[in-house]
Amino acid sequence: MAKVIIKQIKSGIDRPAVQKRTLKALGLRRLNHSVEKEATPQIMGMIRAVSHLVSVAKA
Repeated sequence: MAKVIIKQIKSGIDRPAVQKRTLKALGLRRLNHSVEKEATPQIMGMIRAVSHLVSVAKA
């Protein structure tokens, strides 16, 4: 599978609890924090749910 780099670009403060939990599940902890994940359908769905808070690049 392809890998993607996910970077948090906006804060999770004042966001619904579901979005905060999604950021945590992706492994993002703070602004400008990046993680590398496999591009599985589950991960891509999580990225879509918080797409306004993160940026995605191919690894």
